[in-house]
Amino acid sequence: MKVSLLVTVYNVKTTLSVTLRSIEEQDYPNLEVVIVDGGSTDGTVELIKEFAARVEERQGFSVRWVSEADNGLYDAMNKAFRMSAGDVVAVCNDKLCEPAAVSKMIGALEQSSTDCVGAHADLVYVDGELVIREWRMGQGQISEGWMPGHPTLFLRRTVYEKYGLYDTSYRCAADYEFMVRFLKEPENKLAYVPETLVAMFYGGTSNAGLKNYLVSFQEGCRALRKNGVPHPLWITLRRSLRVLLQFGIRR
Repeated sequence: MKVSLLVTVYNVKTTLSVTLRSIEEQDYPNLEVVIVDGGSTDGTVELIKEFAARVEERQGFSVRWVSEADNGLYDAMNKAFRMSAGDVVAVCNDKLCEPAAVSKMIGALEQSSTDCVGAHADLVYVDGELVIREWRMGQGQISEGWMPGHPTLFLRRTVYEKYGLYDTSYRCAADYEFMVRFLKEPENKLAYVPETLVAMFYGGTSNAGLKNYLVSFQEGCRALRKNGVPHPLWITLRRSLRVLLQFGIRR
């Protein structure tokens, strides 16, 4: 299966270099990297050009990229998907923790039942080398306040084709709304890899301060209501509690 890794960036050269290095180390052979840059001015474009030339020559990875103005993160993610051609698609804006990360996710997907629409794994939130929190995903249901970590999701292309792309009217929670949209259906199952395969850079859209957290909370309720899931406030409270219980882990 061809795997497309979608990378969306804007003036984050330092963290992008970490992301691209972890992609470059992957041992999965049939890999496509799609990079959508919002018109960076910090040297990001030069970094992308160097990466593309290097991996296309050495690893044989396919690289597609563009640098132009967009309408924010979720618009960029939609654009990256439209540029991609993989059978399996994953958003990759963080660090893959080991060279076999992609191989393990695809292995889990291939070994699972035929009705499995994707795979997910555990992740950690990091600030430099410091682990802020660990997220052991486990398995569950959206209606219980559970959700997979979006940075670990490897989904069959057919999920996007059937359920659509990210709703750009959301400021912080379009990824959550997208997951609710297809995971509310009991037939849509995910394979689970109980290993930490992604290190997410702390300080993303939904966890950058109290104001953004409140917006994310409100949008989470809205996402559930939009998709006809009962008891949206109760589910969002349970989901928030799960998140709060993950803090305080340092190593």
